[in-house]
Amino acid sequence: MSSAGVVFAITRACSQGELKSCTCDPKKKGSFKDSRGSFDWGGCSDNIDYGIKFARAFVDAREKKGKDARALMNLHNNRVGRKAVKRFMTQECKCHGVSGSCTLRTCWLTMGDFRKSGDLLRKKYNGAIQVVMNQDGTGFTVANKRFNKPTSNDLVYFENSPDYCIRDKDVGFLTYVSFDLGSFGTAGRVCNQSSRGMDSCEVMCCGRGYDTARITKMVKCECKFHWCCAVRCKDCLETVDVHTCKAAKDAGWN
Repeated sequence: MSSAGVVFAITRACSQGELKSCTCDPKKKGSFKDSRGSFDWGGCSDNIDYGIKFARAFVDAREKKGKDARALMNLHNNRVGRKAVKRFMTQECKCHGVSGSCTLRTCWLTMGDFRKSGDLLRKKYNGAIQVVMNQDGTGFTVANKRFNKPTSNDLVYFENSPDYCIRDKDVGFLTYVSFDLGSFGTAGRVCNQSSRGMDSCEVMCCGRGYDTARITKMVKCECKFHWCCAVRCKDCLETVDVHTCKAAKDAGWN
């Protein structure tokens, strides 16, 4: 996704004249033909090739220094991200002629909405293929022989992601200690009952359910601005419902 984002941002900046190193696509000049007939390249076609070239040099720089499996995986997935932007390039045209008769067309290429690329990569993420390094260390093959070999359009991964829903046994018990690995899980986390986003009880609690407790807390209220220049508030008691995710054992999970 980062690789796709760099392609999109740089390409858009080129078209808007914000970078001295690039302009509109210089290859889109002269006359051409498509299924609708002849047209002239005009306007400002997005210079997607420059955006891809820049992203490849910028994002892949760190990975090219390594020869391990993770670097190989990241280089592959970065290419998939760049291609996800180019896939949604579309041709837009403007008609010229009497009463819009379109006797002459001027066309240019433009990137699609970035959300389309994001949605595509999300689908590819959900269908990512687990792989292992081949014997000579120059590529990879599928970890499970029942699956097809990944193509240049598939996202790949080497290790299963940790389950952040439950506590990792390897995580430390002292919260002030910094850890590189492990998860404390979501048990006891405050969630939003009315939300449908990532902070919702349905998502955050991972289907374990949640407990509700009514608490009274002190809040600032009846705040007034006094000239000049202070805001003075009263202290008020407010009763609210707080929802916290159940632990696995409380939800009946083994």
